[in-house]
Amino acid sequence: MEFDWSEDDLQHRAEFQAFLREFLPADWEELSEGGPGSDVQAKFSRQFCHELAERGWLTQHWPSEYGGHDAPPWRHSIIGEECWAIGEPRGPQYMNVNWIGPAVMRFGSDQQKHDHLPPISRGEVLWCQGFSEPEAGSDLVALRTSALRDGDDYVINGSKIWTSYVNHADFIILLVRTDPKSTKHRGISVLLVPMDTPGIEVREIPSVVGERYFHEVFFTDVRVPTSVCLGPEHEGWGVVTYALQYERVGAARYARAALSLDRLAELARERGLLEDPLVVDRLAEARTLCEAARMLTYRVIDQRAHDLPPTTDTQIARVANTSADYRVGELAVEILGPEALEYGSFADANFRLAMTAGVAVGATEVQLNMIAARHLELPRE
Repeated sequence: MEFDWSEDDLQHRAEFQAFLREFLPADWEELSEGGPGSDVQAKFSRQFCHELAERGWLTQHWPSEYGGHDAPPWRHSIIGEECWAIGEPRGPQYMNVNWIGPAVMRFGSDQQKHDHLPPISRGEVLWCQGFSEPEAGSDLVALRTSALRDGDDYVINGSKIWTSYVNHADFIILLVRTDPKSTKHRGISVLLVPMDTPGIEVREIPSVVGERYFHEVFFTDVRVPTSVCLGPEHEGWGVVTYALQYERVGAARYARAALSLDRLAELARERGLLEDPLVVDRLAEARTLCEAARMLTYRVIDQRAHDLPPTTDTQIARVANTSADYRVGELAVEILGPEALEYGSFADANFRLAMTAGVAVGATEVQLNMIAARHLELPRE
């Protein structure tokens, strides 16, 4: 089995790395500490993604008819690795190109494709996702937010919670129940809703992760045309499961974890901690987790490159990524000790961001349940 990158891919990575060195500001590391949801990073992402689009890199893996260059998924994964390793300068737009755009391509009407895909491909628009609710976190089928028909409109009422990037978003991809008599995954629809629609209210949720990271979104008699429904009405569960197969490996957390681990190992060396076999073992364990996450993610990318249907390999790669991310964050605290308590320090920033890894886009426990049921075929109690 061949694991090496092709010469063309290596050249592409080198060109992108050179672009990052030239384009990113000198204080980028400090600016990126707030995460992709921060005010500074959200603003910067529009400029950054515009530059990527000008070079044909932002959506190069998309079909040419939608503004892409028909590049294989591997090319896009290179961009993802390099961006996530340094703090994701694409900001929330990584979601646009990873899974929102492909979902619109797969299920959208001609008008929806015309309205949404070109702005995404040009790096001009920010999206957020409205999935989790106060009584339906990772259990999305328990959602209660309703969108009931009134003539040619839907009237939306309900709320979403733990929503990232919403404070700067132009649109929200919203999971709602359009059949009030339905239960579980039936009767659910996906709506593409402009955030400036009257009746939408956003409130920030203070958290240890950082400012502007989590929000609540309230919908009070929000009226939108039924044309915003993505895919057939009441059949949104198929839309969201398709989209999340892209999202769950769209964030190359292993790349950031591996880069942080390199820095952590250097700090340990400078302090003479590599003389301690326990520290060496912990560093080796974290490196193994990073490499396992990378290879499992590559397996999923290879499946996409061969146009194969999604499998539980996606959930396995997802759990591996969150495990690596959290382990490196935890190890930074263990090695640096009291210094890790300083807000904004290397260890503090890594640990706080790692805390979200096992929650975003489906809790790790939910992913493990799916692996147990679908991959290991274990019986349900």
